Amino acid sequence: MIDSEKFTKAIELFDAANASDPNKEIFGGKEFPKEFLYAERMTQQLNAFAPDSSEALQLTVRCQHICRWEIPRDSYEMNRAGYLNWRKDLKDFHAKKASEILKSIDYDAQTVADVAFLLLKKQLKKNTDTQTLEDVVCLVFLDFYFLKFSKKYSEEKLIGIIQKTWKKMSEKGRKAALELKLPASALALITKALR
Repeated sequence: MIDSEKFTKAIELFDAANASDPNKEIFGGKEFPKEFLYAERMTQQLNAFAPDSSEALQLTVRCQHICRWEIPRDSYEMNRAGYLNWRKDLKDFHAKKASEILKSIDYDAQTVADVAFLLLKKQLKKNTDTQTLEDVVCLVFLDFYFLKFSKKYSEEKLIGIIQKTWKKMSEKGRKAALELKLPASALALITKALR
């Protein structure tokens, strides 16, 4: 059973950390710290997609990108190897940061370990919570970030990215993705990629 006081405190601390993001995003005419807004979107998507999620998963979606700006992409080589190293280091960083916050409010060791495990994306396709996390990540990406992202790359590259994203998702996640209210151009690309 969720200790609502501790859970609320953890969310507050995750949000306070992400509110320090110097990168901003305009949404609905308001300016938000980028990772703060991302965390809110992750929680909203989880609540819609899997409302009965475990406490560890609810915590994880809220801190999935915690303080991400502290390890910028351009501090690594701008190639595939650099990208993979950056992603691996980010996972380790997020797991460490989230664990420190949870320990600071005396969260039980099992929950701390479960959140770290999920942030490291272990046992994708085998662990239900890891798979749900991945589905939520993909849904948030498609819903809020894909259109802007798609303007940077060729159609061929985007089709490859969509196909890789699709492979990581569960059947339930794929079904939810096709029900998103996406712009026509994004939907056309996805349809083409899935042929």
